Amino acid sequence: MSEDERFGLNKGVRLMGPVKLDNGAELVPVDFAYETYGEINEARDNAILICHALTMDQYVASKHPATGKDGWWTSMVGEDKPIDTSRFCVICINVLGSCLGSSGPASVDPASGNQYGMDFPVITIADMVRAQAILLDHLEIETLAAVIGGSMGGMQALSWASIFPDRVRSAIVIAATARHSAQNIAFHEVGRQAIMADPNWQGGNYYEGDAAPAKGLSVARMAAHITYMSEEGLTEKFGRNLQDRDAKSFGFGADFQVESYLRHQGSTFVDRFDANSYLYITRAMDYFDLAEAHDGVLAKAFTGTKTRFCLISFDSDWLYPTAESRQIVHALNAAGAAVSFVELSSPFGHDSFLLDAPDMNRIIDGFLKAGETS
Repeated sequence: MSEDERFGLNKGVRLMGPVKLDNGAELVPVDFAYETYGEINEARDNAILICHALTMDQYVASKHPATGKDGWWTSMVGEDKPIDTSRFCVICINVLGSCLGSSGPASVDPASGNQYGMDFPVITIADMVRAQAILLDHLEIETLAAVIGGSMGGMQALSWASIFPDRVRSAIVIAATARHSAQNIAFHEVGRQAIMADPNWQGGNYYEGDAAPAKGLSVARMAAHITYMSEEGLTEKFGRNLQDRDAKSFGFGADFQVESYLRHQGSTFVDRFDANSYLYITRAMDYFDLAEAHDGVLAKAFTGTKTRFCLISFDSDWLYPTAESRQIVHALNAAGAAVSFVELSSPFGHDSFLLDAPDMNRIIDGFLKAGETS
């Protein structure tokens, strides 16, 4: 297969794998949807893998085909930007379990000829990473110059450095955690129950019907979106301002701007995401505990690593607060890893990493340039 056939925009491939899953099963075949930006060099050692967050996708720096919106990290990825596509070949893969082209519950099960629905196997973050490694093998990329991710993408970046340490020269982990807390799990469970309580969910077998569980998925998105913002950010943006009215309605419409905002977030989300995928990916995040397979000692996950690490947190992020990044840094220090860490100030909470943040851009740019000269 030629370079043009493997690299570029709107790429997809079916590979036999198999992906050996943490639940003991094997997934085969496996579909991958991915985007690449920039060119792979002759040595094939200038690739950067960007791992996306829960509701994101492979369209990191290109227009989303369904929404028409620009990629979710265009401030970071491109020529002369921190992740410079004139120097690096940037790859972003739609994660296993998602609904934008990679294998997930909406995919067709070749064994039955029907969409998987809830017959799709429950997956983990490590399963996502092992699947990505299979695609990189197909692309003939043995070593990554860097793996970068925020939120769930940061979990993948940590897992890459732990599972495949010889394949990762540098890892940038932003607004992430090494394990999901009870509070994180609780918020996800509220969302899952909202989806499964929607009569249109039908036990996950809604694909052949006339209606998807849009109301349940919308409520799940609304609940989750609250965790992505900070109280300061919500107050600054909305306060107690009323929405398109001069007085309270004394009813249950969207009296307040913040209510209208959340309803909009929920209603637009259902147009681009699959409810079953939301169940599967949130469960993968809840199962994430990098220390679990290492006697509960996080440092053992990085024993002997030669990977350089950069961790970034935000002071207003209460979903994955700075204390959790510090725990990772302490574990990396104990493992003798090369690690730098910074907490940035932002009023925008967890979603700060998705916004245009000059300090974050500067740090990532400097870290990547240092890696090229080391």
